[in-house]
Amino acid sequence: MMLVALALSACARRQAYVAEQPGLVEQVPAQGAPVVMQAPVAPPVVLAGGAPYGPAGGVTGYDAPYQLDAGDRLRIQVFGQEGLTNSYIVDASGNVSISLIGSVPARGLTTADLSRAITGRLRNGYVRNPYVSVEVEVYRPFFILGEVNAPGQYPYVPNMTVEAAVAIAGGFAPRASKTDIILSRNFNGEAMRGPVPPDYPMRPGDTITVKERWF
Repeated sequence: MMLVALALSACARRQAYVAEQPGLVEQVPAQGAPVVMQAPVAPPVVLAGGAPYGPAGGVTGYDAPYQLDAGDRLRIQVFGQEGLTNSYIVDASGNVSISLIGSVPARGLTTADLSRAITGRLRNGYVRNPYVSVEVEVYRPFFILGEVNAPGQYPYVPNMTVEAAVAIAGGFAPRASKTDIILSRNFNGEAMRGPVPPDYPMRPGDTITVKERWF
């Protein structure tokens, strides 16, 4: 009887321990099978608007085709029209100015979208059967603020992460919180802001803010 009582007491203690662990989920096994403890899958980081913030969340624009904005430098080629082939900057209004056709809106467009827009303008009485190619020559810069040694504006490097951006800005300042990093991004005309890990992938035009630690 004493052995049975001890076994029941140990089982009760084990059940109480499991109930107190919010990060653990107990899988109830078949009789005689071992008990398996599994940690639940962490939910995605959520923005103030309730949208997932991470590479898997399409609202971030990370996996979406690149959208042009002010500061991007483009190489626009109009085949057979050397006078139109040149490098163009997307201006502060989000437009590119091309001789013959004037100002063409580019903000929010992909390079393919802009190519079609320019082609349509040229076809309208300027060039017969135009063929236009648009490529990003230099991406617009990113910004890094807060607790880094050299905050400011820097050229974007393809495939860079938040950690790489911090390194470009001279590394973390002595009072930086390496776990409190905020990324701000505009996508489809919407401003998004949320916490990100150091290995989070960046896009041109992003703003990183490294917060100060208080202890």
